[in-house]
Amino acid sequence: MNVLGIIASGVAALFITVALAKSARRVALRPHVPNEPGGRAPRAEALRRSGGATAVLGVGTATGVALWLGAADDAAGSVGGLLAGAGTVAALGLVHDLKPLRTVLRLGVQIAAATLVVCLAGLPPAAGVLAALWIVLVTNAFALLDHADGLLTAVGLVTAAGLLTCALVGGAPALALLPTTLVAGLAGFLLHTWHPARLRLGAAGAQFTGFALAASGALIQVAAPSGRAAWAALPALATVALADSTLVLISRRRAARSPLRDTDDHIAHRLRRVRVTVPGAAVLTTLWAAVPVATGTLVYADLLHPAFLLLPLAGTAAAVFALLRIPAYGRPRTTPPRTGSSRTAPSRTAAARRTQTSGVGAAIPAAASAPGAKASAQGAPAARTAAGHPTVPPPPTGRPAAEAAAAAAERG
Repeated sequence: MNVLGIIASGVAALFITVALAKSARRVALRPHVPNEPGGRAPRAEALRRSGGATAVLGVGTATGVALWLGAADDAAGSVGGLLAGAGTVAALGLVHDLKPLRTVLRLGVQIAAATLVVCLAGLPPAAGVLAALWIVLVTNAFALLDHADGLLTAVGLVTAAGLLTCALVGGAPALALLPTTLVAGLAGFLLHTWHPARLRLGAAGAQFTGFALAASGALIQVAAPSGRAAWAALPALATVALADSTLVLISRRRAARSPLRDTDDHIAHRLRRVRVTVPGAAVLTTLWAAVPVATGTLVYADLLHPAFLLLPLAGTAAAVFALLRIPAYGRPRTTPPRTGSSRTAPSRTAAARRTQTSGVGAAIPAAASAPGAKASAQGAPAARTAAGHPTVPPPPTGRPAAEAAAAAAERG
C-alpha cells in the first residue's frame, strides 16, 4: 500500500464521518413534541448517546473500500480480521447503548473478536493467547476513558497517530490503514463530542476505538523488525488508559466498592474536584497521553534508547499517586430518617400550639394570685365571704393565714 492510498483512505473516512455526524447531530438536537420531558423525543436522546456509530461507519466504510480495492496487499487477512473484530465489538456496544448488557456477555464477545484477529494474523498459540488477552485488556481500558466530553476522542487520536507512525517506520504500511482512517474519523468527530458534547461516542464508538488501537498495536508489534524495541515501545502508547484503569481499581479497592460498578472516580472526575474545567481536563489528559506516545514512537524508530521510557512511566506513577489523594467519593448523609409524611406537620404544629396555650392558661391563675391582681380580670367570678365581701389573697410578705383571716373578719 502506497502513501497516496493511505491519504485517500483517511480523507474518505474524514468526509464520511463529518457528514454522518452532522446529520445525526441535527436530528438529535431538533426539538420535538413540546410536552415531552426536556423537549426532545427519547429516540433523539438515544441517537445522541450512540453518536459514536457515525465514526464507526466512517472509519469502517473507508477501510473496507480500501481493502476491496486491494490496498492492504499481502496483509489483507490481518487487516480484514482487525476490521471484523472491531466491527463486532462496535455492534455489541451499539446494542449496549440501547439496552445495557451483562459484563460477562460483553467480555465473551470481546474475547471471541480478539481470537478472530490473532487467528487471521497467523500468530502461534502462545503469542496468540497473550495478544488476545492484551487486546481485551487495552480495549476496556480505552473504553473507560469515555467519561468526559472529548476525552477518549482526543486521546484516541493521539494514540492512533503514534501507531500510524510506528507502522510506517517499521515497514508495515498495510497495518497503517486502520490507524490512518481512525485518526481521520476521530478528528471529524472531535468537534461534536467536545464540551458541551452534542454527540457521544457511547459504548459503540468507545469499544471500537479501544479495540482498533489495541489490535493494531499487537499486530504492529508482531510485524516489527527484530532489531526494534517494539516489546517496550508499543505498550507505552496505552499508558494513560492503563493508568486510569489502575487508578479506578485501587480507589475502589480502598473504598470497598465493586470494581465493575462505574462511578465518578476516573481521571477527569478527580481533576474536576480540584476545579479544573471539563475542556481543561480533556486537554491535560491528552497532553499526558502525548508524552508516552511520543517517547514510545521515538524508541520504536531507534531514535531513543528504551531506558527513556522509564521517564513517562515514572511520571505516570507519580500522577496516579497524586490523583489517589483527591477524594472521589462523597461522605454519606447523616440526616435522620423521616418518621411520617409532610402532611402530619400541621397536626404536630397544632399540638405544639395547644400545649403552649395550655401552659399559658395554667400560668394565668398563678399570675392572678400575684400582688394587686384582680380575679375579674381573668373573666372568672371572685370568691366572697359569708357576708358577701370579696376575699383578699395573702400578702407577699409572708403573713400567716390566721392574721389574714382576722383582717378579713374586721373588714366584714
